Amino acid sequence: MNYLIDKTSPTPAYIQLYRELRSDLVSGVIPYGAKLPSKRTLAEELGLSLITVEHALALLTDEGYLEARPRSGTYAAFGGEPRREEVPIPPAPALTPIPAPTDFPFTALARTMRRVLTDYDRRILLRSPGSGTEELRAAIAAWIARSRGLTVSPERIVVGAGAEYLYGLIVQFFGRETRFALEEPCYARIRQVYELSGAECEGLPMGADGIVSRALEGCAAGVLHVTPFNSYPSRVTASATKRHEYAAWARARDSFIVEDDYDAELASATKHIETICSLAPERVLYLNTFSRSFAPSMRTAYLVLPDALAGPWREKLGFYACAVPVFEQYVLAEFLNSGELERYLNRRRRKLRQEKG
Repeated sequence: MNYLIDKTSPTPAYIQLYRELRSDLVSGVIPYGAKLPSKRTLAEELGLSLITVEHALALLTDEGYLEARPRSGTYAAFGGEPRREEVPIPPAPALTPIPAPTDFPFTALARTMRRVLTDYDRRILLRSPGSGTEELRAAIAAWIARSRGLTVSPERIVVGAGAEYLYGLIVQFFGRETRFALEEPCYARIRQVYELSGAECEGLPMGADGIVSRALEGCAAGVLHVTPFNSYPSRVTASATKRHEYAAWARARDSFIVEDDYDAELASATKHIETICSLAPERVLYLNTFSRSFAPSMRTAYLVLPDALAGPWREKLGFYACAVPVFEQYVLAEFLNSGELERYLNRRRRKLRQEKG
């Protein structure tokens, strides 16, 4: 493989190799099922360390572009036929409250709260802008650039008191006449909020790697709501091929996707799982929450709008007040900017890796 890795670039070498390989996988230069050279061979050919090559291949494997087969090697997994169609989905377990994490850096949180009280003073008494404070939206923009590889302006971010609140706003924005397609099965509250808001919902059956292709092809909904990573209750993670299929579906039908990314930041192998938003930013409304990554009590979620929808959203829904208390917004902003949340999640990922052996 003749890749040019610029070791003087600020972009890490493993990311450069990751991008080169991903481009060849998506374009078909490396066809589905092809066996890649060994890690050591790649490292020698490219003049890179074995760790750098391993990191790039692990990232592509996590995202579904590659498949690692024990005692056999690494194979291209992008562009193949679906592994199988509909699969039996076990009954959803009873929902239980998310427990408070025992290893949470509470001392750092307390220190952050005291700093906000001192530094922000009476600003914590002011009313929040409808989309959230400038400080929190800027902190979220920087956070998702680091954690999810998404580059967005704070003006495209809407802060809300939980994901369910934002689901309701999405229906109001697109209108009750818009048909919503959902994974079947999906997290029950998604359907409940959409239908109680007056939207008509269509369930699309899940397969081993995401929504069954034939069901997606026949869907003419205006909005598709998907949870591509660890969808509940099926626990299916969409393959790289399927994520590209979702993006192509939205573009072909001039429809939109709500990408519900509630659990991807806790991926055990890496902090970066490719988003559908990165593939089709003009068609995707990216939604995430801090309830799992930060604390269950922090009822703060956010929505990243496509650039073309940011203005219409403000015109139609800008009169809504943000229900997240200003004090909590400032605390979360400071916690993100200080790197405390990132260090905490890195510790949790390492623990998950150790538990998986």
